[in-house]
Amino acid sequence: MRGFRVFIGYFGFFVMLQGALGFIGQVFFGGAWGVLHHLVDLPSVAYLGVFAVGAVLGVWGEGDKKREAGGEGA
Repeated sequence: MRGFRVFIGYFGFFVMLQGALGFIGQVFFGGAWGVLHHLVDLPSVAYLGVFAVGAVLGVWGEGDKKREAGGEGA
Protein backbone atom coordinates (compact mmCIF):
# COMPACT_ATOMS: atom_id res chain seq x y z
CA MET A 1 0.00 0.00 0.00
CA ARG A 2 2.90 2.36 0.66
CA GLY A 3 4.04 2.24 -2.97
CA PHE A 4 0.57 3.23 -4.12
CA ARG A 5 0.46 6.23 -1.77
CA VAL A 6 3.91 7.37 -2.87
CA PHE A 7 2.75 7.21 -6.48
CA ILE A 8 -0.40 9.18 -5.64
CA GLY A 9 1.74 11.78 -3.85
CA TYR A 10 3.96 12.28 -6.91
CA PHE A 11 0.94 12.29 -9.20
CA GLY A 12 -0.63 14.93 -6.97
CA PHE A 13 2.45 17.10 -7.33
CA PHE A 14 2.21 16.78 -11.12
CA VAL A 15 -1.50 17.65 -11.09
CA MET A 16 -0.83 20.61 -8.79
CA LEU A 17 1.86 21.87 -11.14
CA GLN A 18 -0.45 21.58 -14.15
CA GLY A 19 -3.15 23.53 -12.33
CA ALA A 20 -0.72 26.29 -11.37
CA LEU A 21 0.76 26.52 -14.86
CA GLY A 22 -2.68 26.59 -16.47
CA PHE A 23 -3.98 29.30 -14.16
CA ILE A 24 -0.91 31.54 -14.31
CA GLY A 25 -0.58 31.20 -18.07
CA GLN A 26 -4.23 31.86 -18.76
CA VAL A 27 -4.64 34.80 -16.37
CA PHE A 28 -1.36 36.65 -16.84
CA PHE A 29 -0.13 35.62 -20.30
CA GLY A 30 -3.26 34.97 -22.36
CA GLY A 31 -2.90 31.21 -22.84
CA ALA A 32 -2.71 28.19 -20.57
CA TRP A 33 0.63 26.47 -20.08
CA GLY A 34 1.39 22.85 -19.26
CA VAL A 35 0.02 19.62 -20.70
CA LEU A 36 -3.55 19.81 -19.47
CA HIS A 37 -4.67 22.48 -21.93
CA HIS A 38 -3.88 20.09 -24.79
CA LEU A 39 -6.47 17.65 -23.44
CA VAL A 40 -9.31 19.89 -22.22
CA ASP A 41 -10.32 23.53 -22.47
CA LEU A 42 -10.83 24.79 -18.91
CA PRO A 43 -11.67 28.23 -17.51
CA SER A 44 -9.21 29.88 -15.12
CA VAL A 45 -11.20 28.97 -12.01
CA ALA A 46 -11.13 25.29 -12.97
CA TYR A 47 -7.33 25.39 -13.03
CA LEU A 48 -7.45 26.52 -9.39
CA GLY A 49 -9.61 23.48 -8.66
CA VAL A 50 -7.08 21.23 -10.40
CA PHE A 51 -4.36 22.82 -8.25
CA ALA A 52 -6.39 22.14 -5.09
CA VAL A 53 -7.00 18.49 -6.03
CA GLY A 54 -3.28 18.04 -6.67
CA ALA A 55 -2.45 19.61 -3.31
CA VAL A 56 -4.83 17.25 -1.51
CA LEU A 57 -3.33 14.21 -3.25
CA GLY A 58 0.20 15.40 -2.48
CA VAL A 59 -0.55 15.97 1.20
CA TRP A 60 -2.24 12.57 1.44
CA GLY A 61 0.81 10.85 -0.07
CA GLU A 62 3.27 12.75 2.13
CA GLY A 63 1.17 12.14 5.24
CA ASP A 64 1.73 8.42 4.83
CA LYS A 65 5.51 8.95 4.82
CA LYS A 66 5.37 11.06 7.98
CA ARG A 67 3.12 8.61 9.80
CA GLU A 68 5.33 5.67 8.86
CA ALA A 69 8.51 7.50 9.93
CA GLY A 70 6.90 8.40 13.29
CA GLY A 71 5.82 4.82 13.91
CA GLU A 72 9.31 3.40 13.37
CA GLY A 73 10.90 5.62 16.03
CA ALA A 74 8.44 4.63 18.79
